Amino acid sequence: MASLPGSRSHSKSSAATAASSGEVSAGTGSRPGRLPPTSNHSDSSSGPKPSSSASSSAASASSSALSLASLRGALPEAPAAYHFPELGAATNNFLAKRLPGASSSAWRCVLRGRDVVVIQLPLRRHPRELPARLAALGRSHHSSLVRLLGASPSGDHVYLVYEFVPGASLAECLRNPRNPGFTPLSSWVSRVQVATDVAQALEYIHRHSSAAAGVHNRLKSSAVIITEPDFRAKICHFGAVDLAGEVPDTVADEAEAISISSLSTRKGSSEKQKQIEGARGYMAPELLAEGVVSRRSDVFAFGAVLLELLSGEEPLKYRYDKDRKSFEVVSLIETAREAVAGEGEERRGRVRRWVDGRLRDSFPVEAAEKLIRVALRCVEADAAARPDMTWAAGKVSKLYLESKVWAERVSVPTGFSVSMAPR
Repeated sequence: MASLPGSRSHSKSSAATAASSGEVSAGTGSRPGRLPPTSNHSDSSSGPKPSSSASSSAASASSSALSLASLRGALPEAPAAYHFPELGAATNNFLAKRLPGASSSAWRCVLRGRDVVVIQLPLRRHPRELPARLAALGRSHHSSLVRLLGASPSGDHVYLVYEFVPGASLAECLRNPRNPGFTPLSSWVSRVQVATDVAQALEYIHRHSSAAAGVHNRLKSSAVIITEPDFRAKICHFGAVDLAGEVPDTVADEAEAISISSLSTRKGSSEKQKQIEGARGYMAPELLAEGVVSRRSDVFAFGAVLLELLSGEEPLKYRYDKDRKSFEVVSLIETAREAVAGEGEERRGRVRRWVDGRLRDSFPVEAAEKLIRVALRCVEADAAARPDMTWAAGKVSKLYLESKVWAERVSVPTGFSVSMAPR
């Protein structure tokens, strides 16, 4: 390991000892000789004074230990293997009120002094595999992922513990039934910032995380938390696929995609069952038809979330046809394709009408159209025609930077005021 700035060769061993202990004390550094008493420091005849190199070595070693100790304190703790009775006590034996809107059983509680969310999922792998998988997931950290704190198996279920993140889901931010005309994401830049956060987090899961499966398999607007007060996005349920055993390890692109309908539920069980997680509108055609999970099915879900973020509408909704006297399904994907079809000003007008009206027409139409086209590439029916998340995240990030420049150009200068009063 490279020595810290200011270290000297003769103090390396003592500095290493201090760093490994993680403690800071007056005697941590190297000591070539004992310092004389303070009262004798002014008497040149009382004995040899400590050399400047010795003093600097001691200070350097102490500083190194302090730096390493503070660094360890700043690093997130590794996910814990909780004892099931702990979770039972924290949730009042799971009789506490469940979190609203959760697709699976979820409880908010206090565990080991921390505000957490406990989620119950079916366990489809051997419990003995959990500690190693928890340790592997503990090496992954991203600011746009809700942090996994630990897990506990019990019977046919696994209980995952995540940090509680104050805020609201993206679905709630876009569609508040109590006040449909209001959204906290009322600016164009806030929408593209959320899109960037989600894209980069999903790309991290696919390409850079220590998750064995390398997929998320749960992305939808209700699984994205918008934090307060900065309105940044965090994806929930990181690691759930690995810990619950929903898909095999190293599920990659379409060439390595696997049908999860062919997997057994637990070791030693002959029962076969589909293990499809998700919601209609976010699920790729191959996932709906055959239960095929891959990174490209995650890309489809991202495209659906991106269209939802731009329009404020659900991916699928039902509309009553008075003439036919029946309900028909309206697909957000189809309305987006219609919006960007054609040429010229007519297309620009359709894009303006398609984008969420609560943005009050205050957005760059060109950037909006480009984002719609990125989303439409992500939701191609053919999995092989979809891009990977590296491409999608790069496009969205670039459009975010362009949108920031646009916002700065059209914003009213600070301190500028207009008076309508007569002079």
